Amino acid sequence: MATADRWLLPDGVEELLPPQAEQVEQLRRKLLDLYRSWGYELVIPPLIEFTDSLLVGLGSDIDLQTFKVVDQLSGRTMGIRADITPQAARIDAHSLRRQGPARLCYAGSVLHTKPKSLMASRSPIQLGAELYGDGGLASDVEIITLMLATLQASGVEKITLDLGHVGVYRALIDLAQPAPAQEQRLFDALQRKSAVDIEQAIAEGIDNGPVADMLRSLSQLNGDSSVLPRARSLLASAPAEVAIAIDRLEQVAERIQARMPQVDLYFDLSELRGFHYHTGLVFSALAPGCGQALANGGRYDDIGEVFGRARPATGFNTDLKALLGFLPAADSGVGSILVAVAAELSPEQDSELWQRVEQLRDRGERVVFALSEQQPSDEFERQLVLRAGQWLVEARG
Repeated sequence: MATADRWLLPDGVEELLPPQAEQVEQLRRKLLDLYRSWGYELVIPPLIEFTDSLLVGLGSDIDLQTFKVVDQLSGRTMGIRADITPQAARIDAHSLRRQGPARLCYAGSVLHTKPKSLMASRSPIQLGAELYGDGGLASDVEIITLMLATLQASGVEKITLDLGHVGVYRALIDLAQPAPAQEQRLFDALQRKSAVDIEQAIAEGIDNGPVADMLRSLSQLNGDSSVLPRARSLLASAPAEVAIAIDRLEQVAERIQARMPQVDLYFDLSELRGFHYHTGLVFSALAPGCGQALANGGRYDDIGEVFGRARPATGFNTDLKALLGFLPAADSGVGSILVAVAAELSPEQDSELWQRVEQLRDRGERVVFALSEQQPSDEFERQLVLRAGQWLVEARG
């Protein structure tokens, strides 16, 4: 590589410079404090683990997204985490092993082999919360509300909550029993909402006419709350699990709307993101002008079974980098206090100065000592000066 190109970073891998780094760090602290106020406890899983534990429970997608290396000590394969969710599940199931509900939260860098979408980063700073040990309606409502509160605290004003339930599609596929290749074609077509491809996949892989009609209708069951009664009508002959899933969607939506009436609701029964590991509700939050979801999550019961303890689970995550555009303008440092001492100080004076600076910093002030090559700038509105034996903060002229 030429010397001039050595500063280049890999595609999709970014660095945060001041003041954006400070914005992200302040937001991280603010949100973790928010989660603490809700009863969520912070965990800090390792950046790298053996793939035996890191890649279980979330399907093949996570395997493809994970960079792998060989441990020079054990000879075993390790992975650089692409998602903190399975690590949190391992902690709940194996490390904590608590009885009853457990609320965990986290914030840390992850790495993806490929971006999840066109505009996505390959090195997100993933922040999220997980609730284990309760499969009831209250858990779904709590975790969705916390996701929305996260975005509101980040400055996102106009939020659309997209709600789906993988149980609808799962029950219909179990009834139709297409060949795996045909089922995958239908799955892909539904995700793209391609009417032509959906029709072709159904024609080639599903012989049961009533079930084919119901699967065909899924791509049309998206929109406002009127979707749910239409779904009940179109899927009336489906297995009982479908009606239960639609009821759960309606119950959750009612409670979210009551808590946060300013949030728009959108329903999509062909939303199958995370289908291979999600077991119930799936949800995401969108905002105008964003080409991808700002946060997403869902229910993934029994993920801890691979660690010896199956538990109900639901959670969400977001990328702190993706929230940068919603934060207020970064503090440029204007208002900082400059310490520029012209004359040599005695040890006693230097000690008094240092104590005064520490007092100001303890109060939250930003105090900067001028160096020999530093030229005072507009960044400093005030200065610390010695007047009649006292160190005083004055406006700079």
